Amino acid sequence: MYALRVTCLTPVFLALGLVFSGGVSGATLSDVYRDALVYDAQYASARATYRAVQEKLPQARAGLLPNVSGDAYLRRNDVESTLPGGDARFTSDGVSASAAQPLFRWQNWVQYEQAKLQLSIGESQLNLAEQELILRVARAYFDVLQAQDNIAFIQSQKAAISEQLASAKRNFEVGNATVTDTHEAQARYDLATAQEIAAQNDREIRLRTLQRLVGKSPTPLAALGDKTQLKLPEPIGIDAWVDRASEHNLQTQIQRNLKLIADREIERNRAGGYPTLDAVASYSVNNNQNFGSVQVDTRNAVIGLALAVPIYQGGLLSSKVREAVANQDKARFDLENAHREAGLQASQAYLNVANGEAQVKALEQARISTQAQLDSTKLGLQVGVRTSLDVLNAQQQVLSAQRDLAAARYNFILSGLNLQAAVGELDAADLAEVDRYLSRRPD
Repeated sequence: MYALRVTCLTPVFLALGLVFSGGVSGATLSDVYRDALVYDAQYASARATYRAVQEKLPQARAGLLPNVSGDAYLRRNDVESTLPGGDARFTSDGVSASAAQPLFRWQNWVQYEQAKLQLSIGESQLNLAEQELILRVARAYFDVLQAQDNIAFIQSQKAAISEQLASAKRNFEVGNATVTDTHEAQARYDLATAQEIAAQNDREIRLRTLQRLVGKSPTPLAALGDKTQLKLPEPIGIDAWVDRASEHNLQTQIQRNLKLIADREIERNRAGGYPTLDAVASYSVNNNQNFGSVQVDTRNAVIGLALAVPIYQGGLLSSKVREAVANQDKARFDLENAHREAGLQASQAYLNVANGEAQVKALEQARISTQAQLDSTKLGLQVGVRTSLDVLNAQQQVLSAQRDLAAARYNFILSGLNLQAAVGELDAADLAEVDRYLSRRPD
């Protein structure tokens, strides 16, 4: 699986081509994920569930192995009898051991095969829990980065408005502007202050969400580099990813094994009407047994075969078979639904990646265009054909384009992770690929 990931799936992230300089500063995605592996209660619950499922196999195997038991007794006997010399008081004791080795119990063999499938389901469920943890960590990580971007955007906007407010006050004092300009700038400044408070609160909430995963206050997070070069993951085309999801999606694998278990459950219930054959052996020692007026010691050893043939159980067997057939139909429909759901997930994830690539390119062009507009507006202010309000609006558009571009990059990466999860091949190595594109966040 690792080799497949290197050759087929890492292009999702290698295609990012993020350019950065300097070393990574702060916690990376892999750092946060390692902490979450240790602390997250939801994943710890999945590990405990898997340990419990592992015991299904030895439990089922026990039905194929010998069953050995032993017992012992010690009795004080007081016998009264009308026979001459029949009264007796004595102590008796004894020990015995017995063993049975199943030779033919088809139910137990089927149950053992079902246990193997249950173990496979447990492994898939643990892998699914790991994938879900990766996605939760990635979402929480980029939510924090996006919240920080929002604060930076609002603070830059607030600084520009503050300059406009100061300029409006000076112009009003010298008679070059009306009080309306001052009031408008003050209203913008007050609104930006309120937005900053809301953004800081949002960041704290997202930090707490991340803290819930790792169990500690997260260190400053490394951020994405400033530039990206994006292309669609290989193979190109949605159908190839849908086919891969239909085969390898973890939920589909679970449902496939549940279907096999349901198939064998019919066989197991039918086997309840089959004869059973065991090899049996026993050995007992009894001391001071009373036979009339004589106490004797006995030794008894038995070895042989025990055959049991079910004849009639009140219709229980046929009812259980009908129940198993109905459950088999349910498992078949659940498997078909899982195939369809996996295809839908893969389709959505692939479209999100494809559209995310187009959106990032559009926003990169928007950032260039808005910067050109800002430069032109500043020049227009110098020659008197633009106002300071026009400059402020142009600055806000530049900052908004930068913020939206960063959010689009985060969504692109998350879509790539979701795409790999849809095909059942997401693991920690993918986070290490993302780490390669994290750079130093500007102070």
